[in-house]
Amino acid sequence: MPPPIVLIPARRASVRLPDKPLAMIAGDPMIVHVWRRAMEAEIGPVVVACDDAEIAWVIERAGGKALMTQSGHASGSDRIWEALQLADPARYHDIIINVQGDLPTLDPNLLDRLLAPMSNPDVDIVTLAAEIIRDEERDNPSVVKPIIAFDTERQGRALYFTRATAPHGEGALYHHIGLYAYRRAVLQRFVSLPPSPLEQREKLEQLRALEDGMHIEVCIVDTVPLGVDTPDDLERAREILEV
Repeated sequence: MPPPIVLIPARRASVRLPDKPLAMIAGDPMIVHVWRRAMEAEIGPVVVACDDAEIAWVIERAGGKALMTQSGHASGSDRIWEALQLADPARYHDIIINVQGDLPTLDPNLLDRLLAPMSNPDVDIVTLAAEIIRDEERDNPSVVKPIIAFDTERQGRALYFTRATAPHGEGALYHHIGLYAYRRAVLQRFVSLPPSPLEQREKLEQLRALEDGMHIEVCIVDTVPLGVDTPDDLERAREILEV
């Protein structure tokens, strides 16, 4: 089997944190930290899919590969699909790993966790989650919670994703981590679909896949990488990495 290809979407525009990919952390732009973490996983080639020449330049200066994609994409998945066609026109890679470009504290080992469930041909997409430990995350709509039908203690099929506090009742809640593995044909099918009603209501792109009947497998891991969306998040990332 050919190795997976790792694609990192990065766009310069951000309402809450302008120029986010280029924000400096420990002497390097954030997108360079993410690229390095993905390279450290050593699971396949890594390409940054960007819409800005300066983002491409900082990645290439660091020794990486970047591809310019259209600026008007509605989602990161659309950018990933365009980049995949540019990076792999021969269709060599069948599994695509999508790493969000705002995870500078990413543990490289998390990428490897995405791959094992792909040995099951019934699985279309794999993603990750971690048990919620901090009480303030349980009711925070920014923390997306997967509802999982567990097959084992650490893995199961996603039934739903929500910003609400769910499921109701006693038991663990889980914090979704925005890392994905797709089969190539599944990604092509996904980007061909219009946004679904639940996706638009919850503002969660993965609900489009569930509404279309795709099988999303969720693996439980022990660490949640810090997603940088706000100036406060950026300061936390600097505190973690500038040591």
